[in-house]
Amino acid sequence: MRNTTKILFSGALIGALAFTSVAQAEGEQQAAPAETVPQPSAQQPKEPYEVTEFFSDAQRYTIGSAVPEKYRTKTYEITEWQKRHLPAPDADSHWTYMGGNYVLISNVDGKIIKAKSGDIFFH
Repeated sequence: MRNTTKILFSGALIGALAFTSVAQAEGEQQAAPAETVPQPSAQQPKEPYEVTEFFSDAQRYTIGSAVPEKYRTKTYEITEWQKRHLPAPDADSHWTYMGGNYVLISNVDGKIIKAKSGDIFFH
């Protein structure tokens, strides 16, 4: 008799757990449409590989920051930007590689115009 009680109790417990899981799943499905779609903020990039800030040489850079002189040289200039899935550089600018990211900088003052994650190369 004692074993029968254990078996019945175990079966009831397992059945209750299964019902609880189904009820939670149904509740999640109903809650999903009510969620709001996050609106892009000023800090969120508009394109999937675009970055608004990054670190290179232990320094934080953002759009508009001036890069060190070495990144403005021909040594760091990326001429085969098509192979890396980068858009054509604007007039008087070029792509360079900094801190694992591709950075479009102006030729005149070395300010960052645009930055893309290095992952775009593997896209």
